[in-house]
Amino acid sequence: MPVLTAKKIHNGHGWLPDNSVIEVADDGIILSVQQGPNDKAVFYEGILAPGFVNVHCHMELSHMQGLIPEHTGLIPFLKTIPQHRNDFTEEQKAAARAAAYEQMVANGIVAVGDIANTTDTLDLRARDKLHVFTFAEAIGFSEVNAARSFGFALRTFNDFAAQQTQSKVLKQAIVPHAPYSVSSALFHLIDEHSAKTVISIHNQESPDENTYYQLKKGGIQDLLHTLGVDDSHFVPTGKTSLQSYLGWLAPGRPIIFVHNTCTSPADIHFAISHLRQPYWCLCPNANMYIENRLPDIDLFTSEHMKLCIGTDSMASNHQLCILSELLTIKQHYPRYEWGTLLTWATYNGAMALQLEHTVGSFGKGMQPGILHLTGLDGDAPAVTRIY
Repeated sequence: MPVLTAKKIHNGHGWLPDNSVIEVADDGIILSVQQGPNDKAVFYEGILAPGFVNVHCHMELSHMQGLIPEHTGLIPFLKTIPQHRNDFTEEQKAAARAAAYEQMVANGIVAVGDIANTTDTLDLRARDKLHVFTFAEAIGFSEVNAARSFGFALRTFNDFAAQQTQSKVLKQAIVPHAPYSVSSALFHLIDEHSAKTVISIHNQESPDENTYYQLKKGGIQDLLHTLGVDDSHFVPTGKTSLQSYLGWLAPGRPIIFVHNTCTSPADIHFAISHLRQPYWCLCPNANMYIENRLPDIDLFTSEHMKLCIGTDSMASNHQLCILSELLTIKQHYPRYEWGTLLTWATYNGAMALQLEHTVGSFGKGMQPGILHLTGLDGDAPAVTRIY
């Protein structure tokens, strides 16, 4: 059985002691992690780490790469998606999705949380190279049509739930798209569907989201009217979006908040008071692509929040690469050392997707993937997938 060692080994939780070695089976299953010299160990310069976990992606939008200009802001970005989403043949869409999937594999990603509005990505899950948690997205701001909106998402969910693969874990859940696209009635239906399964939500990605909930005006209201959505029933809460919609979900619900560029300390404290363990997913390259701003990462770490990493879609990114996301964080927040960043990108992501018994760390019997990272603090950072 192969035995691996390196100058530094990160096990998802932190750095292992010097002279640690990993014994791995040919299929990538971890047999043991030990300390001490081993004459059979293959030495790697740089860092060995578990495979990356991409907590938030939209593989079905891969055909829209480069279509939307950078720095438009969220509202123009969201208006463009439905206008041009179907300006492609099914063959073009399928080829772009397949290329994005293989790019993730090549970039060391072993598991992905993928948003689905359709069943277009069933063929990708069948490739059996990635563990996939599919979030079947429910969208519907009408209170009276909530059951119909939920029914659309349920049919998508059921198609994914019927799929099986030979070696990779496949999971699925029905989730809300965003606070401005899901009614309180639809939130309740989502919450009742599977109370113990994690859900994700696009959260506070723009100042307009909070403004809409507080005052019912601004960019979100303009977006809804442009899309022909009747919001006459909506009464502003006078609170931020997060402090409004969390009351429509059961206390303690597992939730992944995605983006969080406009989340405040009060929002974090509110979430802590309502949830057992919130996860906060950062998609820095997408945030820069759309809004040209990042979340206040120091705010989350000062409150000891669990951070994880996503790429968002090829419509809002130049690549699906977790290392690239970490490099962007490092550029703007140089004080965070690589041990911390790698935990966000591996173990925390696995915990967020409820896959911690399969990926995210070098536990015996797990199959987390093994990455070789080099040049992280130099001019040529690179990731190579060993298993």
